[in-house]
Amino acid sequence: MNTIIERITEAIKDILIGLIKSCLDNMFTSVNEQVGTIAGQVGQTPQGWNAGIFNLIQNLSQTVIVPIAGLIITFVLCYELITMVTQKNNFHEFETYNIFLWIFKAYVAIYLVTNTFNITMAVFDVGQ
Repeated sequence: MNTIIERITEAIKDILIGLIKSCLDNMFTSVNEQVGTIAGQVGQTPQGWNAGIFNLIQNLSQTVIVPIAGLIITFVLCYELITMVTQKNNFHEFETYNIFLWIFKAYVAIYLVTNTFNITMAVFDVGQ
């Protein structure tokens, strides 16, 4: 009697093991195909992926984001200049180094804001 039950459980076990192996093989094949598809899409540049959306984002960056950032930078630089002048007793105890430092900060801020889109595209190109 024990041999019949052992053979039945062994047959059921073999069937289940075969089903599990075939399911895992199918899943592995499917995952490999999906990874290949995703690798092809990730390797594209934003302009190559969807040129219409890329142009829309570029136009928004140049016509909306840069002017707003320019206004914010103008406010911050004016506030910093006013604070710098009033702290040093209206130029009576003032060093020219502070003016050069303020001009350098303004130059770096303006340069970064006007080239933000180019810097972002460079990051995408390096990542590709």
